[in-house]
Amino acid sequence: MPQSFSGRIVMILSRYGGSILTGAGLTMLIALIGTVFGCIIGLLVGVVQSVPEPGRGHPARKILLKVVKFLCMAYVEIFRGTPMMVQAMFIFYGAAALFEIHMTTMFAALFIVSINTGAYMTETVRGGIFSIDRGQVEGARAIGMTHAQTMRYVILPQALRNIMPQIGNNLIINIKDTSVLNVIGVVELFYTTNSVAGAYYTYFEAFTVAMVVYFILTFTCSRLLRLAEKKMDGPDNYVLAEGPVIGEVAR
Repeated sequence: MPQSFSGRIVMILSRYGGSILTGAGLTMLIALIGTVFGCIIGLLVGVVQSVPEPGRGHPARKILLKVVKFLCMAYVEIFRGTPMMVQAMFIFYGAAALFEIHMTTMFAALFIVSINTGAYMTETVRGGIFSIDRGQVEGARAIGMTHAQTMRYVILPQALRNIMPQIGNNLIINIKDTSVLNVIGVVELFYTTNSVAGAYYTYFEAFTVAMVVYFILTFTCSRLLRLAEKKMDGPDNYVLAEGPVIGEVAR
C-alpha cells in the first residue's frame, strides 16, 4: 500500500479505473434515459393540467377532467414531497412484496428516476405554458384551433425554449441523485466507489476520485446544454429579407 495520498490515488486508478468508468457510464445512462422519459411524463401531465374545463352541458367530461387533474396533482405532490431514496426502497421492495413484481435493478432505477423527474418537470411545463401570453391562446382559438392544436403549434414550441434551462438542471441533478440508487443494489458510480474504498479502507482517496468524475460529468453536460440553448436562440442579429417594393410589383 503506497504511503502518500497521490500514490494511493494512482493505485486506485490503476487497479479499479475500469470499474469506476463502468459505474460512471451506468450513472450517465440512467440519468439521460430517466431525464428523457421524465420530460415526456412531465410534458403529458403538464398539458393535461392546463386543459380548460368544459362549459355547461358536459357534466361527465367535467367530472372526469377533475378526477384526472386530481390524480395528476397527487402524483406530483407525492413524488416531489418524498426523497428519491425512499421512493426507490418503496417501489423496488413494495412491488415485490405486494404484487409479486420482481424488477431488475436497472429497470427499477430507470423507472424511479423517470417518475421522479416527471413530477418536477410537470410543474416546470405547467409554468412554461402559463408564461406564454394569453393573447396567443385567444388568437389561436379565434382562427378555429382546438386546445390540442394550440398546444402543439403555438404554446409548446415557445414553452420548450423557456424550460430548457430547467431540463438541463434536472439532468445535472439526476447525475448526482443516481447515487441514492445504491440502496437497491444498482452498481452505479457511488456503489462502485464504495466497494473500491472498502477493499483497502481508502475512503478519502476513492471518493476524491468519485468527486472528480462526478464533476467532469456534470460540467460537461452543463456546457453542452448551454450550447444547445444558444442554438435554439439563433443568431444575435437577424437580417431582414428584402422583397420587391409594392410599387414595383404593381408596375
